[in-house]
Amino acid sequence: MNLLMNNQDVIIFKVEAEGESLEEFLLDNKISGRLFRRLYRVRNIFVNGEFKRKDRSLKKGDIVSIKIEDEEENILPEPIPLEIIYEDMDLLVLNKQPFMVVHQTKSHQKNTLSNGISYYFKTKEINRKIRFVNRLDMDTSGILLVAKSPFAHQQMALQFENNEVVKRYIVVVAGIVKKDQDIIDLPIGREEEKSIKKTVTNKGKEAITKYKVIERYKEASLLDVQILTGRSHQIRVHLNHMGHPIIGDTLYYKSSKYIKRQALHSHYLKAKLPRSKEDIEFKAPIPNDIQKLIDHFKSY
Repeated sequence: MNLLMNNQDVIIFKVEAEGESLEEFLLDNKISGRLFRRLYRVRNIFVNGEFKRKDRSLKKGDIVSIKIEDEEENILPEPIPLEIIYEDMDLLVLNKQPFMVVHQTKSHQKNTLSNGISYYFKTKEINRKIRFVNRLDMDTSGILLVAKSPFAHQQMALQFENNEVVKRYIVVVAGIVKKDQDIIDLPIGREEEKSIKKTVTNKGKEAITKYKVIERYKEASLLDVQILTGRSHQIRVHLNHMGHPIIGDTLYYKSSKYIKRQALHSHYLKAKLPRSKEDIEFKAPIPNDIQKLIDHFKSY
């Protein structure tokens, strides 16, 4: 790997073979064309410490560096507690709590996770915009990745786009799932043009979900679910379609007196770090409300 360890503001590559142009070299090192053009436009790409033309032919041993500039974040900072699973110069990984809106919207300008991260960034003097790599619904809890730079965001997003990230969820569903494990390979699309609900439809996009039964109860099952594609509401739609909707899912099933949201938690994620490309695993423990739901079904 050409990438060397360095600081938060400068990312350094070592050229190991001759012949490529500066632009070709960075594109081969998975710097997107869009990010390259942005960095080049503001003259933040260097060869051996000096700005060079993008068609400059590189030599073995050259040091290519890109500078990540400070940014201003305009989101209102609020002292909202964050449960941090992992943090380095590129990533902030959180265990998102249920009932927490992630992004600001017209109706949610305050008390969002973005407000809390903005406050955290300011207290730590992290002068960067907030870039979420993955998404979770308001009522879904678990692992949420935040990139601290356009470089980190692009590197992580590329892994998600190429389905190189392992994403697993803990789910409590209605009924007794018969198969110990299975793969659901059914396309998902909108139920109606303006509806937020999704459904299995031949006109939809490819969606693949893999599940394994952890435990069976009298009226429910506990599953470990892995999504191999990243469609909106994928787990909720696929499990509902197979006749085992998620307990508490009011959009695809019905409310529950034992839990106030869908029993869906992102508990495991495996990816590669943006710089070193080393594998890293993130884990988020089962939240109290889902554990209480499990305990309820175990009790009879």
